[in-house]
Amino acid sequence: MRPPRLAPLFASARALKGVGPRIEGLLNRLVAPRHQGAHARTVDLLWHLPVGLVDRALIPRIADATVGELATLDVTVTEHRPGGSRRNSRAPYRVLVEDESGALELTYFRADHSFLKRLLPVNSKRIISGRIESYDGSLQMPHPDHVAAADGPDTLPPIEPIYPLTAGLTNMTLRKAITGALTQIPDLPEWIDADLLSKYDWPSFAEATKALHAPETEADLLPSSTARARLAYDELLANQLALAIVRQRFKKRAGRGLKASGKIRKTIQDALPFALTGAQANALASIDDDLASPHRMLRLLQGDVGSGKTVVALLAMASAIEAGTQTALMAPTELLARQHLATISSFAEAANLRVALLTGRERGREREAILEALKEGDIDTLIGTHALFQETIQFRDLGLAVIDEQHRFGVHQRLALQAKATGIGAELLLMTATPIPRTLLLTSYGDMDVSRLDEKPPGRKPIVTRTVPLQRLDEAVDGVGRAVAEGAQVYWVCPLVAESELIDAAAAEERYAALRAKFGEKVGLVHGQLSGKDKDAVMARFASGELSILVSTTVIEVGVDVPNATIMIIEHAERFGLAQLHQLRGRVGRGAAESSCILLYRSPLSDNARERLKVMRTTEDGFVIAEEDLRLRGGGEMLGTKQSGLPAFRIAVLPEHRDLLEAARDAARLRLSHDPTLKEKDAEALRLLLYLFERDDAVRLMRAG
Repeated sequence: MRPPRLAPLFASARALKGVGPRIEGLLNRLVAPRHQGAHARTVDLLWHLPVGLVDRALIPRIADATVGELATLDVTVTEHRPGGSRRNSRAPYRVLVEDESGALELTYFRADHSFLKRLLPVNSKRIISGRIESYDGSLQMPHPDHVAAADGPDTLPPIEPIYPLTAGLTNMTLRKAITGALTQIPDLPEWIDADLLSKYDWPSFAEATKALHAPETEADLLPSSTARARLAYDELLANQLALAIVRQRFKKRAGRGLKASGKIRKTIQDALPFALTGAQANALASIDDDLASPHRMLRLLQGDVGSGKTVVALLAMASAIEAGTQTALMAPTELLARQHLATISSFAEAANLRVALLTGRERGREREAILEALKEGDIDTLIGTHALFQETIQFRDLGLAVIDEQHRFGVHQRLALQAKATGIGAELLLMTATPIPRTLLLTSYGDMDVSRLDEKPPGRKPIVTRTVPLQRLDEAVDGVGRAVAEGAQVYWVCPLVAESELIDAAAAEERYAALRAKFGEKVGLVHGQLSGKDKDAVMARFASGELSILVSTTVIEVGVDVPNATIMIIEHAERFGLAQLHQLRGRVGRGAAESSCILLYRSPLSDNARERLKVMRTTEDGFVIAEEDLRLRGGGEMLGTKQSGLPAFRIAVLPEHRDLLEAARDAARLRLSHDPTLKEKDAEALRLLLYLFERDDAVRLMRAG
């Protein structure tokens, strides 16, 4: 249960003064947590930060006001000019105000006449603020943002923060709700070490939160501002504590202690047409140590494009099989699962390993036979999609589970996967072909050990990357024709029109039709709207060389391996993120021949797009590209909308707060090293912090022991 002290912050925003049913509905749309049925709470308003400022400092006279700009004026109300009844007239209600230099009209549409007479009595002094417009030769201010008595308690602040809004909600209404939320901040103990507070001269949590909503300069809106940095550290500390608690709990669990002589592994290695890279050998040594240890393995294997993750996984599974257990390899798509099957089967055969595939396509008696063989222990390695873990599939003894492109799974799903093994549970090896910057490793994968494959197998040649404007599309098509005539195979990836399989498929079909008209039956098409069976059939024809050109959406981004393909053309490359461009480029350069990547772009390019294409031209290093992608796009978008394992930060901004992240990680580990369950008297503040930033699961894990 959340501590009672925090109850005011997690109460419904409806409890705040001035928030009725209509405003509550608008706040739900604007700030409520994204899960279904969530309602806006007081704390959600505190985390909704201003993005700009309005200077409402008084200008001397009406005559000095500039049309189209904001003006704050000290005026006298001289006349009301109703435009007809409220219901029956579209004419605005006008109020004439003036000072010694001139006059202007305040205009209100569909106004409550009696309210305006109370707000703006004739002969009263008022301070008004709003945008100046000109109508029919006269100055006017439609629907002023503020009207206040010149000598009253509600005199306007000279600086007003501006917030992101939703339709129907005004900045003034939102500010009133946030002002009410600020009064609900309880008295909380300090959770930051005194030395760190002193080093950065940080205010208390309450002072920092209030300062965030009362910026005085543009600098106060930046991530580097003192108040924002303090709260960013709080959020990052909660994140790092939660990850460290999960890691600590996982490490306490008993492992399988899987030890093998290496006989099966040696048989497979002898069958490989290449020697392992140093990075592959180091990763395997770490995995072997994890498997043999008395504690559970949870390791992330991150490899650059073409660095040989699948081979490392196969050799790791060989050790687990030799130790007497079964293994599983889960891939995110059927296409990738079948690719793994093709790669692994060819090498596993040398060691007489029994490999099977299970996807949604295997049905009836075929499926029943696979499930029975798995249960009896007659299958050593089962490859499949996420159905392996969602369905009631029984292994005789699952010892090692390998999850490819695991970024679709958060911490909780990773832990839940352990339950699919009987007894102690399976060791877990997670893989990703998307190199992850150090910053995101800390925030998203801090509960894991990490191995990094940053070498390409010997003999791989650099991929020549060029950027070409779309005006020269015909030249690119002619170049493809010459290459195909010489026996080359070509990928042609169509533009990412939207996060929509249907729209992207339509774009691919259009390019396919144009290329097929020129090159005939040598052109194939793959996109997300095709059935798995049809996709596989086209890919098989391309892999065999029957097709020379494969037109595709980004469905071929990960896992498709055709060594003879040497040309990658990416249309509208400016629409793709860096990581995605790098993954697509990695589909070529897998054989001995020289490969090239043509990035077709539409002019003019934005500064950001120009930077992305420049990075692609200058480096093939996926880890360098990942850091640049983080710099250009920020942590929130780094791994794409579908990769949901990332934490959603409300205050912290990455990579800007990278130094604070490092400090938070060190502080979390130091604290838990001598107080693993945060039970000491002075740990109450840290437990409150975990609840405040909604890392409740970490607290439950601690209590579970």
